[in-house]
Amino acid sequence: MRKVALWFLGIYAVYIVFILFYFFIWVHPGVPAAYKGTVADPQTFMTPHQLQLSQDYSRIQDLISFLSMPLDWGIYLFVLIFGFSRWLRNRSEDMTRFRLLHTIVYFLTLSVVTWLIAFPVNFAAHEVSIHYGISIQSFSSWMRDNLVSFWLNWLISFATILVIYFFIRRYPKRWWLPVWLVAIPFMLFMTYIQPVWIDPLYNDFYPLKDGHLKTEILNLAHQADIPAHNVYEVNMSEKTNGLNAYVNGIGSHLRIVLWDTTLQHLKDREVLFVMAHEMGHYVKHHLLWSVAGSIVSTLVGLYIASKLFTWSLRKWGPALGIRKKDDLASIPILLMIISVLTFVATPIDNAVSRHAEHSADQYAIQLTQDKKAGIESFQKLSVSGLSDVNPPGLVKFFEYNHPTMLERISFIENYPVKHSKKNEK
Repeated sequence: MRKVALWFLGIYAVYIVFILFYFFIWVHPGVPAAYKGTVADPQTFMTPHQLQLSQDYSRIQDLISFLSMPLDWGIYLFVLIFGFSRWLRNRSEDMTRFRLLHTIVYFLTLSVVTWLIAFPVNFAAHEVSIHYGISIQSFSSWMRDNLVSFWLNWLISFATILVIYFFIRRYPKRWWLPVWLVAIPFMLFMTYIQPVWIDPLYNDFYPLKDGHLKTEILNLAHQADIPAHNVYEVNMSEKTNGLNAYVNGIGSHLRIVLWDTTLQHLKDREVLFVMAHEMGHYVKHHLLWSVAGSIVSTLVGLYIASKLFTWSLRKWGPALGIRKKDDLASIPILLMIISVLTFVATPIDNAVSRHAEHSADQYAIQLTQDKKAGIESFQKLSVSGLSDVNPPGLVKFFEYNHPTMLERISFIENYPVKHSKKNEK
């Protein structure tokens, strides 16, 4: 098994060299010649300083992201190979005879260790964002959000592990099917409660203060047949200079939300275009399709994970000191398999999401008939977030769930409309 660790380190070293070569030698910033001088060319709406900052910031964040992608796999692999998983199982069993407490001690310790190892990478990304003026969040506020995310994710992951290992004990060969059946109502429940229970853990939400803009947004929602009765503002200006807006939730928990930074930096007509885009997701049932897609992909993922899990235990279980399939020491194997499958599925999820975002852009143009507002809003979004308008192919493939700004702005510019609004506020 030590050879596996050496192979992993060797492959990771080659991966680092490839990533450095890709971002610093192979890839060149800028837009294709056909887009030079168009409204999608950042040189037409960014200052030279902003353009340089955008290129530098994007490259550093991309490097951090890609170099840390295999981090979880390495952690789980070394936890297994060097006996920490087996040792942690034994210590948790020595503490108490209750299985539930064994699982709590084991999984909490493993989660804390993983979080601590990943912390420097997350902190570095935050500091880069601070340095380039995207984030203005204090360390204490950032740390609070991280701890909230840790405990929230831990509770969800712990409940998931309990369910999975309960069914592994009951149905060793077909545990993936009852786990999937339990996951369906859970995913629907999480989608339903997120706007009113989870989101407020991070920020304060309150009704939109601008009464005139609120009326315009609700009128737009009425045109789109969206049953919205309020528009919410969230105080993101305490944490970021970025801009955003969204519609989330289902049923009576549907919420239309605007970041206060968006209200501060966009004109009303630009805000309306952004909101029309978000409404397009609702009208075209993207939220429901996303949930349906998650249900299907979870079924496929659990089935594949169960086969790989069984094969892995048969091949390496004895050498790793894993007694049987429901042994706590096998948890890192299952987590690593799920992490790898998630990574493999990410480009597919991103491609589907980009298609939905493109469809929402088209809907926003049709609803507002205001191409200029769309172009200017996306230009301002690019400037505020120092976005790479034309990111490298690998970045788009693995990380972009939206079309690039080059694609979005060009699409709006070339989309035929009957007329455009002339009034600006």
